[in-house]
Amino acid sequence: MEGPPAVNADEVPEMTNPRSLSPDGGSLGPVAVLAVGVAAPTLRLAAREVAGAWGAGGGKHTVAVCDSDEDTLTLACAAGLDALAQAGVEAGDVSGLWWGTSRPPFAEGPSLSFLATALGLNGSVGGGLSGGSTHAGMEALTAAWDALAAGHARTALVVASDALVPGPGTAGEVTTGAGAVAFVLSATAPHANGSGPAARLFGRATRHMAVVDRYRGDGQVATGDVYDGRLFREEIFLPMVAAVANEVRGPGRGVDAWSIGDIEGKLAGSAAKALGAPLASAPVYAELGDTGAAGALLGAVAALAEAGTVGIVGYGGGRATAVVVDVVRPVAGATGALERIRGGRSVAYIEAVKARGQLVAMVDPIPMGVPPASAAFVRGGVEMLSLEGARCRDCGTVSTPPSIHPRCVGCGGADTDVVRLTRRGRVTTFVVNQTMPPPFQAPLPLIVIDLDDGARVMLQGSPIDADTLAIGDTVELRLRRYAVERHIPVYGYKAVRVPTVGDADNSDTGIGAEAGAEVGAGAEGRR
Repeated sequence: MEGPPAVNADEVPEMTNPRSLSPDGGSLGPVAVLAVGVAAPTLRLAAREVAGAWGAGGGKHTVAVCDSDEDTLTLACAAGLDALAQAGVEAGDVSGLWWGTSRPPFAEGPSLSFLATALGLNGSVGGGLSGGSTHAGMEALTAAWDALAAGHARTALVVASDALVPGPGTAGEVTTGAGAVAFVLSATAPHANGSGPAARLFGRATRHMAVVDRYRGDGQVATGDVYDGRLFREEIFLPMVAAVANEVRGPGRGVDAWSIGDIEGKLAGSAAKALGAPLASAPVYAELGDTGAAGALLGAVAALAEAGTVGIVGYGGGRATAVVVDVVRPVAGATGALERIRGGRSVAYIEAVKARGQLVAMVDPIPMGVPPASAAFVRGGVEMLSLEGARCRDCGTVSTPPSIHPRCVGCGGADTDVVRLTRRGRVTTFVVNQTMPPPFQAPLPLIVIDLDDGARVMLQGSPIDADTLAIGDTVELRLRRYAVERHIPVYGYKAVRVPTVGDADNSDTGIGAEAGAEVGAGAEGRR
């Protein structure tokens, strides 16, 4: 079968003129890329599993699937912590957080505030949330760029994440994945010694067209397919990608590789071939599938490990944006990024649809005793998301949580400082519950952990670790969605066993470098 015809910018009908900004022809200056972070969910679904269920489709790739306690927020948090750790930037030094995701965890609510709190950012941090389509990741990036160029921010954290839910039996089940990426950006300025940042964003172009592509209506859980695939390819996606890509690279400016978001699996390759450069995003797509709002940015990360010029094109909701990154030397976090998202646990189709909430047992879940919007959550939510403890000034004991222990549990003193807890520790003791009421999964470990900073906490573990967990094991604390209560997601931390040499690849991996990202933790507390 012949592929779609080559297209160029002149063939794009009824679109706005592209907005191209670069040091050569626009007023918006470049910004530095300090570091990148990545994250992926726990589960992997092979395309052949979907084909086996419906008798159609298939392929050799896999798609990443969020487990029942993962979502776009937990992925965004993992990627953001990874990026900050790679950059060596303290959370308190971030002046703006921009997050792009097609489907925020709260349709209307404090999604951005929850992410900022989980990342340990200060209460005055600026930024914004972009959503509503897979173009949201590019919107977050360009918004941060604008703020830095205007002097409204000094250090920006841009996070793009998605965990779209495809409809059962749709073509999207074979392609729709999940994942997250984060960029740490700063305004560029000439250095006294003539050196500069490892990479910088220096050009961009945007076009839009009033068309319906992928769509999810109010009250719908799943995102449907494009209505007419051929029409979408030949008259919308490929022409728009060509338009912004040709505009952003400009005459005489070459691009060494392209990363292009792709909802079908073959469109990005066709577009890159027409543009005359290799497709850098192919390995990420083969591992995770279409990661929605994160796709174009996540696909570019590996290419940032080598000097060259990388073009990034994101599409969604009738909008396409292209940016160009000039890489002088490897960007922190880019080397090894593919390894950090590989792995995960292979699941059958039936387990994937259960994890996505599309196959639910007809049982009544046990309600929480405290409503998520009640005073207990309002007063204790920050310390829960921020992983806070109270360190005693007299004896050094860390009491958790501070709201429950206004006095030191060691000496009874009242003179304490609130500090961020470390995210790593060792198992002191545990018990495994073999039966649990919904929405919890059995077998479920409950673990007492001595953290590396001396605090002791008791948290849920991962069902995957139930058979292998042992006293003395090293565990990491990862943000998870505990439940959805009264239509409100409830978040907390779970302890995940750190695999050791010789372990089978069956653990809760593929989450990026969330562990070890002790960003903003420790030394400086607040009274």
